[in-house]
Amino acid sequence: MFVGIQHRIRDADAMLSRSEKLAENAPPGVQARQFCLSTDRQFATCIWEADSVQAVRDYIDGVQGDSSDNSYFEVDPQASVGLPQPATARV
Repeated sequence: MFVGIQHRIRDADAMLSRSEKLAENAPPGVQARQFCLSTDRQFATCIWEADSVQAVRDYIDGVQGDSSDNSYFEVDPQASVGLPQPATARV
């Protein structure tokens, strides 16, 4: 499933620093697919792929701490536009 995250950024420097290797260090089954940052660095939107919203929430909140307030939701692929192709099974 795709999981969307809306970040309301409290501390852009801390968030971006903590996010630097976020995608590379994700746990198995959790994959970053897209990151969009506002020009004023107050908001960001991410798309992740995982088996559950909770798996993404646990990982992101554990890394980001209090640098942003995050809202998580399961993305409806039938009503969405421009989603990345789902990842294939890895060997």
